[in-house]
Amino acid sequence: MAMTLITTNTSSGAASSSFTSSIDSTYKLYIFKFYDVNPATDEAKFQFQGSIDGGSNYNVTMTTTFFRANHLEDDSATALSYSTGMDQAEGTAYQTIAQDMANDADASAAGELFLFNPSNTTYVKHWYSKTQFYYVDSGAYCHFAAGYFNDTNDIDAVSFKMDSGNMDGVIKMYGVG
Repeated sequence: MAMTLITTNTSSGAASSSFTSSIDSTYKLYIFKFYDVNPATDEAKFQFQGSIDGGSNYNVTMTTTFFRANHLEDDSATALSYSTGMDQAEGTAYQTIAQDMANDADASAAGELFLFNPSNTTYVKHWYSKTQFYYVDSGAYCHFAAGYFNDTNDIDAVSFKMDSGNMDGVIKMYGVG
């Protein structure tokens, strides 16, 4: 199946990057790819949330899981761990997909988020993400998050933001089908 580029959002010092149109029944899979995402605030969390009202509110109930792999650049620590503090159980907050990002001039994040069948009004909407980034403690971190929007309304908008401060970066939305 071919990927079709739908929209590109380029942010510079922006509070968020939102996709408020073109998430509809045209595709059963939407992929968001993000490049060179850099927070203005050190130790920021990169997050996302969906909307069922065209982006007026980003507070759809979701259940999620989160784990990470890391390797510090001085080789002092490596790990693969589950992060209970990043999970949501029927929560409506923005979901973290990268935690404690460095805001150094040469630090950034890249990754992707897959959203399955967001226009279906029978079932919950599944999603997963993988984000690779430069961690605040000088290391390579890869975060994996997954879950579902526990709502049978269609998800028609998606927003990305930092939990603190603004951000730079490029996020592209593709349709697959």
